[in-house]
Amino acid sequence: MALNGKPDAVVVGSGPNGLAAALRLSAAGLRVQVVERADRPGGGMRTEELTRPGYRHDVCSTVQPMAAAAPFFREFDLPSRGVRLVQPEICYAHPLDGGRAAVSQRSLEATAAGLGPDAAAYRRLFEPLVEHGDDVIDFFLTSQLRRPPTKSVLQVTQFALNALPNVRWLARRYFDTQEGQALLAGAAAHGMLDLSRPLTAGLGMILGMLAHHVGWPLVEGGSQALADAMVRALEEQGGELVTGHEVTDLREFDGVPAVLLDTTPRAFVAMAGDRVNEGYRRWVARYKHGPGVFKIDWVLSEPVPWTNSDVRRAGTLHLAGTLEETLAGEAAPAAGRLTDKPYVLAVQPTVADPTRAPEGGHVFWAYVHVPHGSDADMTEAIENQVERFAPGFRDTVVERVTKNAVQMEQWNPNHVGGDISNGEASFRQMLARPVPRWNTYRTPARGVYLASAATPPGPAVHGQCGDNAARVALRDVFGVREAPPLKPALG
Repeated sequence: MALNGKPDAVVVGSGPNGLAAALRLSAAGLRVQVVERADRPGGGMRTEELTRPGYRHDVCSTVQPMAAAAPFFREFDLPSRGVRLVQPEICYAHPLDGGRAAVSQRSLEATAAGLGPDAAAYRRLFEPLVEHGDDVIDFFLTSQLRRPPTKSVLQVTQFALNALPNVRWLARRYFDTQEGQALLAGAAAHGMLDLSRPLTAGLGMILGMLAHHVGWPLVEGGSQALADAMVRALEEQGGELVTGHEVTDLREFDGVPAVLLDTTPRAFVAMAGDRVNEGYRRWVARYKHGPGVFKIDWVLSEPVPWTNSDVRRAGTLHLAGTLEETLAGEAAPAAGRLTDKPYVLAVQPTVADPTRAPEGGHVFWAYVHVPHGSDADMTEAIENQVERFAPGFRDTVVERVTKNAVQMEQWNPNHVGGDISNGEASFRQMLARPVPRWNTYRTPARGVYLASAATPPGPAVHGQCGDNAARVALRDVFGVREAPPLKPALG
């Protein structure tokens, strides 16, 4: 539908944060328009038939623990919107040589028991977090980060003490076995950082806790189903989505009271022109984007023949070997180097969701981190790592398509240099993201707000960057002190 007259608010970009911002603004009774450069909504949640008809591949985001745990999506109520999260039997697995593997299950107790001598240490690290999972997640994902926590103070404090160091230190401090150390490091490596850097321990702990708190689910049918449900909800409330339109100049929205941008900070500066002061422009120029990714999507004739039977039941795989190998695999791209033994992050969607392929078919994808902006082809290195733990894998490959880091940015301009996190998740940039301001959602341009993963709390499909920004815009522009709840699904 087309809005009759000018909207009250425009959101540029229809990724999870842009759509979350639009839904919060719409809940306040505002007329909202979302403008998207691509021909389909979703940003990193898009699902496409990259190989052949009937084989649905998530181009970027597949596994959605944050969509299950984040306060915005808990309020959005996925089941009422027709979005089904499907759980693999094993959340994630980290194979080791000799047919061994460390696996994370929904049950904390079962996961700990599988680590043998490290069972007690695993319980000690994760039980307090799992017991207060919602409180911990809510504190770190919402704007409460600048206020003292009112609940679970002890758990948040204990988490922070362990989270601030690097995962190398935490893994060696708690765990004696290769399995325990690798399980923690493999989860932490999702952050695309050198694992000797601060805060990498925190990411490993959060992702490990989420496996026991909400699981590591996939969206049935593809992540696009979540984006489409958010768009339907917006349109039911009178909002509008415009696709195939690239915004290059914010003057296009002169007269619109509020504009929220699910874009990179540099894209905002380019669109804003002389509405941005030189100081802010300099800070944005210093904002650092991290390593890129090289991704492969496969069609397989049969499931991956993992040597370890537990790995065959896992949704997500971390393929790197020991802690030391995982550290080395992530140190290379962070330092601008390629490695022939990378950390490979892989997902086998049809293990949990057979709707992704025709009957008897299978899809599988993997990516590695590469130096920022690299156009290197990492196909051989990735498939060597898969073959290492699944001999005969190449014999199952029917078709493959690849995207290097340069092509990832061409597909989505927010992935600068192939960085799918919209900015390095380093200690400094998580404290001041993207610039050192008390409220980083506000920009120097009046009525314009950043609402992307370049703002707190950073990357992942949680919608909180957009929701937090929308709440600020509602206060600043419309005088709404308490943001209204999201509107329930119709019917």
